[in-house]
Amino acid sequence: MRSRAAVWAFSVLGLLLAFVAFEVATTSRLAAQQKQVPPSREMVQYSFAPIARKASPAVVNVYVRRRVQAFSSPFANDPFFRQFFGERFGRPSERVQSSLGSGVIVSTDGTIVTNTHVIKGRGETEIRVALADKREFDARVVVQDDKTDIAILKIEGGDNRFPTIAFEDSDTLEVGDLVLAIGNPFGVGQTVTSGIVSALARTEIGKSDSQVFIQTDAAINPGNSGGALVDMSGRLVGINTMIFSQTGGSQGIGFAIPSNLVRLYVESTAAGRKVERPWLGVLLEPVTREIAEALGLDRISGAVVSRVSNRGPGAGAGLQAGDVITRIDGFEVTDPRAVYYRLTTRGVGNTARIDLLRNRRPVTIDLALAAPPQPGKDDVRNLVGTHPFDGARVSNILPGLADELGIDEGDGVAIVSLRPGSVAQRLGFQPGDVITELQQQRVDDIADLERQLNTRQRTWIVGIRRDGKAMLLQVPG
Repeated sequence: MRSRAAVWAFSVLGLLLAFVAFEVATTSRLAAQQKQVPPSREMVQYSFAPIARKASPAVVNVYVRRRVQAFSSPFANDPFFRQFFGERFGRPSERVQSSLGSGVIVSTDGTIVTNTHVIKGRGETEIRVALADKREFDARVVVQDDKTDIAILKIEGGDNRFPTIAFEDSDTLEVGDLVLAIGNPFGVGQTVTSGIVSALARTEIGKSDSQVFIQTDAAINPGNSGGALVDMSGRLVGINTMIFSQTGGSQGIGFAIPSNLVRLYVESTAAGRKVERPWLGVLLEPVTREIAEALGLDRISGAVVSRVSNRGPGAGAGLQAGDVITRIDGFEVTDPRAVYYRLTTRGVGNTARIDLLRNRRPVTIDLALAAPPQPGKDDVRNLVGTHPFDGARVSNILPGLADELGIDEGDGVAIVSLRPGSVAQRLGFQPGDVITELQQQRVDDIADLERQLNTRQRTWIVGIRRDGKAMLLQVPG
């Protein structure tokens, strides 16, 4: 009897354990099916899956193919020989270059944000985008900005019902916030990596004076460029753009363009207008240790007003030489780039509140943000001829351009752009170069430059200012 009772007891216990295991398994499956975006930071510890599932469909792979001409002659890349024998020097052959990156769909009509460096290059370009659901479409370039590295693409075809990611206010980010980076590293396919916001308002690494970056330790590798940086709500806080690496791979230092600047480009493109940086009419310099000591500042931070144009909005608002700008609209600014970023994202036509130190005393002013004056018909010229600037588009130094280049008005002629393959490009001139003298004669404006270029020379002596440094070049005539 005792043996039968024991068997019966063990049978009941087994049934109970089986029932409990079934309930646990069922509950686990239901919980997995009912995952949602975590409502709090504390809930994030369970899984990033709901966030990735929400954001990933709007992240695309961008494939770029370029047809470029190559020359078989060993002298084909020599500027001297190319200048005398032209573009067809040597035996031409066509080859195809391929590159890849990532992009983010931000509108149901197929508007995509990516990096300019992903899609830009010489030669005829074809762009193809692949969605996470394996659909593929052709795309065309709508806007590309070299300085901010922001490009806008538009999908051709489709049903105008594409998945999107909503923008988040990047100013709400804090150091230590969790973020996900989504993209196509090394072409292996869509990949999600996690990390934190390591730093905000990084300004030392960009080539534009209005660029600031979000720094993150989420793994970003080649191919991630143009991909999404999202927060724990699955909203877009940045566009991944570059890494700091000595090996070419991720070392935990990646940078993203803040979503507030990206959104400005998207909204301006949709409205059919160009993004303009507000014109200040002042020259700003970073606060150095020497400047801080001379002005009696307790911190090496801010932007010093070193020059004020009488005709500019800055003078009208009351800015004075020696003022140190410390905050704009309540946000701390550490250098001139941070100032221009804040004013650019605030937008032309609005008013910005500027906090500054004047003679060590705090002062607050309101600055109406205006667009720079438009150039007249004689202020811009496309140069053509037997001289080193053939193929260069140049401009007189207008007030807005002087602000952008950090130079004085009337101080030379600026190169605005270069025709691909032109003499000027092959000789190494760059957009942003300022031509200050020619044949040891000062160049004040375009009329000066054209007059001096009308004479043939065996050798040209050209004075250039690039990135604040003066150079004297000798180039063949």
